[in-house]
Amino acid sequence: MTIRVGLLGCGTVGGGVVKLLRAQAKEIEARVGDRVEVTRVAVRDATKARVAELGDVAVTTRPEDIVADPAIDVIVEVMGGVSPAKALVLDAIARKKPVVTANKMLLAHDGPEIFARAREGSVDVAFEGAVGGGIPIVRALRDALPGDRVKRIVGILNGTSNYVLTRMQREHLGFAEVVAEAQKLGYAEADPSLDVDGHDAAHKLVVLSALAFGKRVPPDSVDTRGLRFLEPVDHASADRFGYVVKPLAIAERVGDELALRVGPALVPKDALLASVSGVLNAVLIEGEALGPCVLSGRGAGEGPTAVSVVSDVLDVCRALHVKKTGLFSAAIRTEPCTLRDPGEATAPHYLRFVVKDEPGVLGKVTTSLGKAGVSIRELFQLRRGDASADVVVLTHDSRTAHVIAALEEIDREPFTIELTRRMPVTLV
Repeated sequence: MTIRVGLLGCGTVGGGVVKLLRAQAKEIEARVGDRVEVTRVAVRDATKARVAELGDVAVTTRPEDIVADPAIDVIVEVMGGVSPAKALVLDAIARKKPVVTANKMLLAHDGPEIFARAREGSVDVAFEGAVGGGIPIVRALRDALPGDRVKRIVGILNGTSNYVLTRMQREHLGFAEVVAEAQKLGYAEADPSLDVDGHDAAHKLVVLSALAFGKRVPPDSVDTRGLRFLEPVDHASADRFGYVVKPLAIAERVGDELALRVGPALVPKDALLASVSGVLNAVLIEGEALGPCVLSGRGAGEGPTAVSVVSDVLDVCRALHVKKTGLFSAAIRTEPCTLRDPGEATAPHYLRFVVKDEPGVLGKVTTSLGKAGVSIRELFQLRRGDASADVVVLTHDSRTAHVIAALEEIDREPFTIELTRRMPVTLV
């Protein structure tokens, strides 16, 4: 018997899926019990060169035709975005066709509805490729850790952001220069906003939170900060304090609430995630019984993500072979949650004030911090050579709300030249 796969999208990941299924055809058949073949592919532009590489695979520009085709058994969605992907996925579920998707944006925004429909119809929806590329983080949370209670997740979930910060740190380069370099190398999109402004990582964090905590989190409610404010001096200052700057996505239980945030943070040089560099991703899971566990690997690109997608294809095909479908979706149930106010978080903070280099300024900065209840652990000043200076501060544990209140007051002062840079310190 042959299980026929319909592929929606044939870009970098889709092309990798076709290559892997062909290259591993005999091994896959032995593992599944049936032959697995991509027989139809939907693309936006049927004239592109990669379409010729598909050989005898039927190509269409109408993805809805593939979903409706009674000869197609499994739908693989690697188009990206919410529309028309959502409608296509829901249509496939209504037709009792298992779905494999790598679409984190879709799952972050509409995952609860998709999984509810899938449970009702006993249809499998698998999505390992949506988070972490080739890292098996979804399987770890879904299959390996349901007997434990996850306390927190700390991840480097966006390879572009990690590459940018790594290059800035090691080569003392500016943000714009490194982003341009990443674009030339294919690590960053022409418009890198989704990556460097934190939204891609926020989508992935929402998906992981559904698995780890069983909670439904609107993506727009995640406290999200990007990288654009960072300069080489921030990396040098972090190093002087004994830290490195990393793009972290964090979700953790705090009593009956969840705290989620995405953005750059200082981590100790000897921390588990400090050495994860370049385009690598890593996820630290901390369970009450397990303790900390770290998974790391390539987080994007044709090979890693295609491996995860093909692994999901094999899983849903095995379920079809033994006629026991719907088990993956049955395990994913989410409920509304209460999100903790980001201002309630307590941690040391890195602060960099850009101020006029004149008498009395340093005293006014420290006085404002003290009035807000923010205690200084370390402080140094760097002259900039243009009658201005960087005042760099590392605080003791402080409530974020108190820190922000102090910064709002300082940033209104006439001696302040630029808005203050702020990053929390995270122990991982």
